[in-house]
Amino acid sequence: MTRLLRLALAIAAVAMLTTPALRALDISGLDDIAIQEGGRKKPFFVFAHETILGMTGKPSFKTKDGRTLGPVFTVASLWLAPKGWENEPLILIGNRKFKDQAGLDPSQKLFSYRELAGSEALRNALHEVSDARAKNPKVKLDVIQREVSTIGMRLALFEGLVSGKLVTLLPTGAAAWSPLTPDDPALVELRRGFVENNQQVFDNGLTLLRSEQAREEPRFQADPGKIAVEVAYQKIHPFRWAWILYLIAGVMLLAIPGRTGYALGWLFGSAGFLLQIAGFVLRTIISGRAPVTNMYESVVWVAFGTIFFALLFEAIYRCRYFLLGAVPVAVASLILADTQPVILDSSITPLVPVLADNFWLTTHVLTITLSYGAFALALGVGHIILGKVILGSKPSPALNNYLYRTIQIGVLLLAVGTILGAVWANYSWGRFWDWDPKETWALIALLSYLFLLHGRIAGKWAGFGMAVGAILAFQSIIMAWYGVNFILGVGLHSYGFGTGGLPGAVTFVSVELLFVAVAVFRHRSLAAKPAMA
Repeated sequence: MTRLLRLALAIAAVAMLTTPALRALDISGLDDIAIQEGGRKKPFFVFAHETILGMTGKPSFKTKDGRTLGPVFTVASLWLAPKGWENEPLILIGNRKFKDQAGLDPSQKLFSYRELAGSEALRNALHEVSDARAKNPKVKLDVIQREVSTIGMRLALFEGLVSGKLVTLLPTGAAAWSPLTPDDPALVELRRGFVENNQQVFDNGLTLLRSEQAREEPRFQADPGKIAVEVAYQKIHPFRWAWILYLIAGVMLLAIPGRTGYALGWLFGSAGFLLQIAGFVLRTIISGRAPVTNMYESVVWVAFGTIFFALLFEAIYRCRYFLLGAVPVAVASLILADTQPVILDSSITPLVPVLADNFWLTTHVLTITLSYGAFALALGVGHIILGKVILGSKPSPALNNYLYRTIQIGVLLLAVGTILGAVWANYSWGRFWDWDPKETWALIALLSYLFLLHGRIAGKWAGFGMAVGAILAFQSIIMAWYGVNFILGVGLHSYGFGTGGLPGAVTFVSVELLFVAVAVFRHRSLAAKPAMA
């Protein structure tokens, strides 16, 4: 009797799970539907991820009742069943000072559209920013005004989704794609299937939508090959797997002594390196350009350059110090790129006119960022040297020579990249040099490392001084790379500007200065011991 009861319960459970009304709706068919947004054609899967990140600052959304929704489902729900979404906390506000001014809860990060739409303080702030830009389109906004502008963009995203105006799915010749009309058969079926949780109706809507998209001439449609590649790229996350493999490589080098640990370090480090190459190849196929046009891409490229030079030098010297110095830098860079989507926007966007020449983009920008990779490797090796000093041991002359060679490579690349940038500036802007902040800080960084190398040649300092200099000089790279774009925010290189990350950057510089101070104190105390004996 007990067995029969269990069997009956099992049959009932299976029946409940297979009842259409209770099955979860499979909307994965939307993933590779092409949509035009942000000046280019992309998969709906990518559009959904970028939109949710743009509104919430996170890759997924958690409802008030605790459910976690993926970006495709969230965007589809906003588009196909918008009722009630105005009450969900979707809009990110990060600036605590503005939240205080607007009478919003400073401890709260996400707010509902209804809550923000009813804020008179926010409306006034939006009008103020709009008026300022109407008077001068190039006006420099302060921190609060930039936050208000970003909030306005997030509100516009919400409005565009719930109205359907942002979901431009229909090719219309050479003009911009258009959204589906409310009575469009495809939209009617998609909406009915989504609301009623009816898979057959929803799939029928997808079929109708694909048919409507295929009516336009092929040259106006999205390239299905690129759409498939972009979906694969977004789902594989090659740069995320790369930092995981780099981390394993570092653990192998530290935890397993001798040739075994070194071989495993090489294996995992090379695997991560190949994954990064695959990621760049996919990103280049999607965008049709070199992958170094924004801060996200440059951070990932610097991680790549650091590992590239580490593997190159390891192949020559077989010393494991290069990999040990490179792994922390590469892992930290890739984790930063993977976990800070608001600061480091990973979306692929069309090139601004000044970057439209792929030859100069490839030669100048890749050379400059490769030099950053070499200097980042020198930073890692410098930490190893100073770490040995702090622990009371004397670094070998060979280790000091490794640092010297790395800095030489970085100086060569930075000098060549700066010259190429001057030629490109003359080609694009009609002058070789204009003391633009980006140009000025690139020159300061180059002179800092030249000063470091000449001091060694002149005998002013040896290995320890080079290690100290490698860490201090890298702070000029931080300013040229991050500071000009994210702190100063002025100059002709405006296409690379962004906001955020200042506390992290200040913390990094402060920790580095403290580390150098401790190493210098320790070095002096060790040097004084023989004299005291």
